[in-house]
Amino acid sequence: MTMLARWLLILSAVLVLPALPMHGTARATTDTALAIEVWKSPTCGCCQKWADYLADNGFTVSAKNTSYGMLDRIKRQAGIGKSLESCHTGLIGGYAIEGHVPADDIKRLLKERPDAAGLTVPKMPIGSPGMEQPDGTTEPYDVLLVKKDGSTEVFASH
Repeated sequence: MTMLARWLLILSAVLVLPALPMHGTARATTDTALAIEVWKSPTCGCCQKWADYLADNGFTVSAKNTSYGMLDRIKRQAGIGKSLESCHTGLIGGYAIEGHVPADDIKRLLKERPDAAGLTVPKMPIGSPGMEQPDGTTEPYDVLLVKKDGSTEVFASH
């Protein structure tokens, strides 16, 4: 690995790690309580549609394009296992928000503040926010609460 590559790797870690959820640490609730970082691929249209949906529902969204390798590291650091992942990861209030989670479920999470890693909608269910279909087709899906030990429970059903 070249010196430049090492420096870039260290710099990326310094910039990313402070943004990741701090398990067991509640962050202060302030006027920026609905500020969310969305880590996504620059080529995924549904990720941007979900970010736009959040903005339309009262969130201040900071969308950050990244490589798949870095996105995978962000997911693992946030406590999202492979079987729970989707195409993008949001970070808000010390929680990870994985995939196409509805805005009201995120707001409920922030209000209730359970001791958890975050929420996930694994895969990409048709009709979930950002995955809307022109003909209105939907499929039922669950939003899962991801506990810090990696186990899950149903947080909401849609």
